[in-house]
Amino acid sequence: MALIADFHNHSCLSPCGSLDLSPRALVSIAAAKGIGVLALTDHNSARNCPAFARLCPRSGIIPLYGLEATTSEEIHVLCLFTALDAALAFGDYAYSILTPLSNDPEKTGDQVWVDEDENIEGEVEYFLPGALDLSVEHIGAKAASFGGIVIPAHVDRPAFSMTSQLGVITAGPWAALECVRVPPAVLPADGGAPFPLDTRGYPLITSSDAHYPEHVGRRPFRLALSAEELLPGGPGTDADMAALAGALLNGAKQR
Repeated sequence: MALIADFHNHSCLSPCGSLDLSPRALVSIAAAKGIGVLALTDHNSARNCPAFARLCPRSGIIPLYGLEATTSEEIHVLCLFTALDAALAFGDYAYSILTPLSNDPEKTGDQVWVDEDENIEGEVEYFLPGALDLSVEHIGAKAASFGGIVIPAHVDRPAFSMTSQLGVITAGPWAALECVRVPPAVLPADGGAPFPLDTRGYPLITSSDAHYPEHVGRRPFRLALSAEELLPGGPGTDADMAALAGALLNGAKQR
């Protein structure tokens, strides 16, 4: 039986996200909408993933941990992990190469991480959506060295996407391409007519890119995988990355 999946969601850690979108709120809303595989992908940080990891099994959701990385070209790339420790380690690495620009909460928003009961545990100093000192050419190999996969984000958007920054989809170790719509069409920044996007044969998915509670579950997709195949160890264990990557390679269907 196919699982409903959503690979791109923010929380109160992302300064552009709502403080109301805690890991608890994200999981609760996703569960109510029937999402079975859910990723938390804040900008350049995984610090809200521990609370997320504790909450997902309680709601019958299989968690993926990660972040939405910003490459040196200002391309957003989803970096996904099935192991919490791997995501946290990659997040620490990302923060070490993040542009050291202090965040101003009054101007750009709060960057707090919380526990599963929504108690604030800390606030991140550097502005998280900034660029990393890591190119799109090398981000796939770096994420793989931590056990992760990479998916270029919202490739058909006119900002912070591979097409907006480079003009085309480049070859790389992409497990899939995330699109706002399928089939994808690029919306020019100048407001001109959209034109078809050459996706080079990579698998295509859609995801919610949720920043507010009302965004959760707006663009999930069907992953051709059963819960038993993705989670052979049962609830509370890590998902099988090989099974996940294989299911993406075999194609995903929009809900």
